[in-house]
Amino acid sequence: MAKSFSLVKTGIDLFEKNWPKELKASRVGLLVHPASVNRRLEHAVSLFIRYSYPVVKQERIGISPYPPLVKGGRGDFKMKSGKFELKALFGPQHGIRGETQDNMIEWEGFLDPQTGLPVFSLYGHTRKPDPVMLQDIDVMVIDIQDVGSRYYTFIWTMELCMQACLEMNKSIVILDRPNPIGGHMTGGPVLDMAYASFVGQRPLSIRHGMTVGEIGNYLWNEFYPGLDFYVITMQIWERKMWFDETGLPWVMPSPNMPTLDTAIVYPGMCLLEGTNLSEGRGTTRPFEIFGAPFIEPDMLVKHLEEFRLPGVVFRPMYFQPNFQKHAGELCGGAQIHVINRKRFKPFKTGVAILKTAYDLYPKKFAWENPPYEYEFERMPIDILAGTDRLRKDVERGEDLERMEEWWEEQCLQFNKLIRKRYLIY
Repeated sequence: MAKSFSLVKTGIDLFEKNWPKELKASRVGLLVHPASVNRRLEHAVSLFIRYSYPVVKQERIGISPYPPLVKGGRGDFKMKSGKFELKALFGPQHGIRGETQDNMIEWEGFLDPQTGLPVFSLYGHTRKPDPVMLQDIDVMVIDIQDVGSRYYTFIWTMELCMQACLEMNKSIVILDRPNPIGGHMTGGPVLDMAYASFVGQRPLSIRHGMTVGEIGNYLWNEFYPGLDFYVITMQIWERKMWFDETGLPWVMPSPNMPTLDTAIVYPGMCLLEGTNLSEGRGTTRPFEIFGAPFIEPDMLVKHLEEFRLPGVVFRPMYFQPNFQKHAGELCGGAQIHVINRKRFKPFKTGVAILKTAYDLYPKKFAWENPPYEYEFERMPIDILAGTDRLRKDVERGEDLERMEEWWEEQCLQFNKLIRKRYLIY
């Protein structure tokens, strides 16, 4: 039976109609990545050019990911009457075009050959826009597809833009998008600010169950109330929707997030970045495949099955990553097969994998050392978890069910006291 879905309209589908009247004729900077597209796969850059008020005439040179919308003569763009002027582009981790493959692979800005606009990197010499980047704009428009996990850095790039815009008296407009793994399920520890980093700058549970606009609403009210802030909300989206129920096309928001299946397991499997286990980078199923050269697959899966984790089956397998950890080496491990995504607990599953590898291979399993995502002192696993309690519980052999109790209590309290106040839908 075919899956039923709704034709959700995102912020980018509605921005022209719902553009704030207070910002008419503003100069705009646009923070985007490859997944910043509308329902027809038109990129936000092309759409904002269409509704910019100056007519741009220039020669097209090189290759650009943003095709012209309506072309007259060679390189001439015909635009409708505009409400703003697009002045600059900004890109987060992995680049505005999604070309940088791994963590801490920086990229630098450039002049976009098709539009003639400057492209500023927010994952290079700085992660926060500096005054020079903002000097020619009045408003920063943010259109980024998040994946529903606190570690995913795009929401923290958004926060650093909010900081910079408040300091420079600029406005922020967020074009909202769905949380692909639903807005109704949460889980995992809430960040302890002693472990704040670029994979978590503010208290938030690891599976946060919020949209980008809702996270922006939380940050604005709790930390930046003086900011001139707007969210262009979605239509039709409901909290219990998964991405494949929205009618929207999936575009990879980053190179190792190829499918919705990846996003579903990511809230737990990203923890493996803090260990010497491969999280499947360098394979065709990142974060679903995991292992290491020292792991015997059948033994690993036998021990994982003892946890009776809901909604998931582990398939023993061997694989050979093409890059990153254990590149070119034969690894034993498993693939995660989520058979019931409503029951599946990604964070608990990720912790069960850590415990199993730690217990089975105490002399070969290891926690990664810094640096990791611009943290040079604290251990990567601690900043990923947002606490050192998780690592210490694994090391002392704490029961998984007892571990789940403390992080679920944290999550419950955060939901009751903070999160529910800033939900839009």
